[in-house]
Amino acid sequence: MSSASYSIQENPLPYSTPTATLMANNGEEKLIAVARHIAKSLGRSDTMTDDILQIFSNFDGRFSREKLSEKVSDDDRRSCGVLEDTLKTLHRQISQYVSLDDSIWSDSADSSTFLDAVDELIAVVGDWSPMGAEKAVASCLNRADDLIQQSMLRLEDEFRSLMERGCESFDLTRSYDNGGKSTLYCHYQSEEDDAEDEDDGQRIPVAQPVMDYNIIIDALPSGTISDLHEIAKRMVAAGYGKECSHVYGSCRREFLEESLSTLGLRKLSIEEVQKMAWTDLEEEIELWTKAANVTLRILFPSERRLCDRVFIGCSFASDSSFMEVCRGSTIQLLNFADAIAISNRSPERLFKVLDVYETLRDLMPEFELLFSDQHCVSLRKEAVMIWRRVGDCIRGIFRELENSIRRDPPKPAAPGGALHPITRYVVNYLRAACKSLQTLEQVSEGVDDSGTSSTTSWPVQMAWIIDLLESNLEAKSKIYPDAALSSVFMMNNARYMVQKVKDSELGVLLGEDWIRKHNVKVQQLHVNYRRSSWSKVLGVLKVSSDNSAADASTAAPRSLGERLKLFNTYFEEICKTQSTWVIFDEQLREELKISVTGNLLPAYRNFIGRFKNSSEAGRNADRYIKYSVEDVEAWINNELFRASGARK
Repeated sequence: MSSASYSIQENPLPYSTPTATLMANNGEEKLIAVARHIAKSLGRSDTMTDDILQIFSNFDGRFSREKLSEKVSDDDRRSCGVLEDTLKTLHRQISQYVSLDDSIWSDSADSSTFLDAVDELIAVVGDWSPMGAEKAVASCLNRADDLIQQSMLRLEDEFRSLMERGCESFDLTRSYDNGGKSTLYCHYQSEEDDAEDEDDGQRIPVAQPVMDYNIIIDALPSGTISDLHEIAKRMVAAGYGKECSHVYGSCRREFLEESLSTLGLRKLSIEEVQKMAWTDLEEEIELWTKAANVTLRILFPSERRLCDRVFIGCSFASDSSFMEVCRGSTIQLLNFADAIAISNRSPERLFKVLDVYETLRDLMPEFELLFSDQHCVSLRKEAVMIWRRVGDCIRGIFRELENSIRRDPPKPAAPGGALHPITRYVVNYLRAACKSLQTLEQVSEGVDDSGTSSTTSWPVQMAWIIDLLESNLEAKSKIYPDAALSSVFMMNNARYMVQKVKDSELGVLLGEDWIRKHNVKVQQLHVNYRRSSWSKVLGVLKVSSDNSAADASTAAPRSLGERLKLFNTYFEEICKTQSTWVIFDEQLREELKISVTGNLLPAYRNFIGRFKNSSEAGRNADRYIKYSVEDVEAWINNELFRASGARK
């Protein structure tokens, strides 16, 4: 403890103690000395001094003119004698306790006697301080100050010893259920428990597990708290409040640090967090979330309550002690969140960063309540600022998602026009994000770290990201040399988006109009595919009344037999080619096959009928007809889109 010049606190109640003992012994004599001192200090001349003394004698019969008129030198000698005798007595009483090797508080009688002596010493100095300008009194007060300092040093040691013994008696273990709720086991073991343990060898818990955060821990036994309060009262009254708060803070701070360690939270610098592998960081975020909730909802309120009980009646000492206890743990928690806020903003980090944001948001009432005094206001402001930075990080993650969509290269194309991985990733990403829609709306209305307001509505943000995705897919579709395959690719991706959107919160966000427009888009792509793939085949089958080509632009030969051979070739090529194409959705696949057969089979049946009745076929018609109508239908149903595309 650093040496501190002694000063009596102005209006020290309830910490100042009455001077009944001193006044009982020599109260009248000291009172007269004080009156003389006042008259001497205020009187500018002998006449004025006499007038003041006369006023005192008229006011109280104890101030007789004869007593007050004695020579000041005789008065000073008698006054100093009273003070000297009192200090000698107090020195003997206090020194025997200050020099003890054992704890004074091991015996309640000793501690009570020691505190009474300290009270009397404080009262003596307080009463005689107004006469400190006199040389003899000042010398006595200097000796009294040295005695007070010795007393405070011993009280500080006793305070520390009580704190440490109390913490050693307290056991705190925690676990978490699947829902993330805390299970707290709080155990205080008293001296009686120690004696019982020696008999049966078992430790008897006095508290049951608690499954929520609505609890307060009594980390020290009530008897110890009472003893600490009595010591703190004397130290604050003697002007040693800061030293007392420092000892209190160092002991309780160590308890909090051990508690955080028990919760699995490591002391990591911002640089260490930023360098950590993401899989490891995910685990750290889970531990941080649990630790932050337990700390702000249970440990800190318990520490606040303990501070108020130890320093009852002195809010300044209570507030400064609480700040000293909790500052380190609070900074540890906030630094981790800050490291997350300024770290890599890869899209895959969104959901864990949301956990950090929501944790800070939900704990803001606790920050406001616990850190409301002048000592802690900086911590509260820091918590709010870091919470906002985490929100800015979330907005940055979505900007990075947009950039990653723009940067995704068009090549290589998805084989067989299958669903592109980026579609699956982005749509499922947005679906998952919508589960935190309330949080995201709150983030979108926030202010970023540069002070710029961000008010983009979340539906607009989602629609914009999907527009970017569709633009990217359009560019990818142009890579395919076959227009029909390009349509299949776009159809797969559009169908996937519609199905994923309509059965989730994302559909509510984007609205029915978005779903309806994209269903129409899928149907148009369906028509485009059919035209691109099968128009050439249907053109071969078109014949006029004279069995010639219906349209010269088809370049179909006039011979029905040759056109039948050409149909076989086209049909086989299409079936072979499109057998490797992918339609991931079974319903869409069946719809396409039904559409193809619905257009192709009637035309083919009509063509075969004409061919059989033509003079060209004659008796050898079957030699030209390779596929019956049933064969064509079977080929379409069995060969088209045989490649499978996994849907997730």
